[in-house]
Amino acid sequence: MRIALFPGSFDPVTKGHENVVLRAVSMFDQIVVAVGRHGSKKGMFSVEERLAMLEATFAHQPKVKVTSYEGLTADFCLEVGAQVQLRGVRNAVDLSYEQTLAQMTRAMHPELDTVVLLTDPEFAPIHSTVVRDVLAHGGDASPFVPSSILPMLNRPQ
Repeated sequence: MRIALFPGSFDPVTKGHENVVLRAVSMFDQIVVAVGRHGSKKGMFSVEERLAMLEATFAHQPKVKVTSYEGLTADFCLEVGAQVQLRGVRNAVDLSYEQTLAQMTRAMHPELDTVVLLTDPEFAPIHSTVVRDVLAHGGDASPFVPSSILPMLNRPQ
């Protein structure tokens, strides 16, 4: 079974994240979308809220499993049986960063590969940080996030 791990903070999940996963579904038997738990990072949304958003986003994708993890992403890949780490890239800055991560992953675990998908052009400018800023200032984030999570975004700040 070909399993890919798509790790991230997903704070919140964006249309760019959704685009990468939906395009990758045909390439793998299973895609594990995993929220990294980092004790030092405080997100706008709790890990549980992010997991609920991801579940809603991929509810109609039987090949997509949603979970969370702590520790090194490469170690978690092995824990879930993933042979590939799936990454989305919006621009050259992302590519440079992802190249470094992929090379470090290979140095630690030569059996793990990284597959990088470029987001479709209409999703390239979307970034969770910007979406959080829009939400924090009462703006409309609907152009940037999957419609299934919109009800989850309407909460007191």
